Amino acid sequence: MFEAIFTYEFLQNAFAAGLIIGVIAPLLGVFIVVRRLSLIADALSHVTLAGIAGSLFLSQSVAAFALLNPLFLGIAASVGGSILIERLRSLYKHYEELAIPIIMSAGIGFGAIFISLAQGFSNDLFGYLFGSVSAVSREDLLIVGAIAIVVLAFIFLFFKELFVLSFDDEYAKASGLPAKWIHFLFMIVTALVIAGSMRIVGILLVSSLMTIPVAAAMRVAKSFKQTILLSIFFGEFSVITGLVTAFYFNLAPGGTIVVTSIFLLLLVIGFKKISVSMKKGAVA
Repeated sequence: MFEAIFTYEFLQNAFAAGLIIGVIAPLLGVFIVVRRLSLIADALSHVTLAGIAGSLFLSQSVAAFALLNPLFLGIAASVGGSILIERLRSLYKHYEELAIPIIMSAGIGFGAIFISLAQGFSNDLFGYLFGSVSAVSREDLLIVGAIAIVVLAFIFLFFKELFVLSFDDEYAKASGLPAKWIHFLFMIVTALVIAGSMRIVGILLVSSLMTIPVAAAMRVAKSFKQTILLSIFFGEFSVITGLVTAFYFNLAPGGTIVVTSIFLLLLVIGFKKISVSMKKGAVA
């Protein structure tokens, strides 16, 4: 396989993009899970699906869109969805969670319409839904790299603010932090990561890569920073193992990546239970 990676450009693109996503998705996922916003990733992924399906439909109907990378409309839809979620959260202040199913339903509805207009599923759309090793272009890799720079810069600049907002939202507001703007930027960055990850993991599975490695890390980590490091480690392991498995067995990489992360989670849970029972036995 290593020989194939050095031979074929699409494999180089896929593995490079996968390694990048294996870092930024769990990194952002830690803050998403701690802030109890896991369903937002699902909502934005469905909105991204609508953007991708719309782009594929336009490429069939309008000549000018034939050469446009569907990723761009997917990113635009995802960012637009994040802005709408924030707008709805401000309208329903006492029922903020309503914003998520509303936007998710809209994404599914528009996605279904555009898929119907595009005359059903195509190989391109299937690749976006569940990921594809062969479909990652050099342009996709550059987009993922640019998104990674934005994510890392955002986390570096606002790490302390995000930490405070994640654990004590009321204190953050009382201390004068611009909580509303930081959360708004956080939503946009989340939308970018979801849109950028869909070529490798797939639109319908990308939220799993942002949450399952974090769930595994939280079982064994002893601090917040350790949770971040372990989440990235589990995410990278899942991506690499999933891509290798997908390559050898000709499977959708999104499925193999997510299944690997689930096996990791089960192993961590089992290890934790065994270690706890051993400690209780030693005390007894």
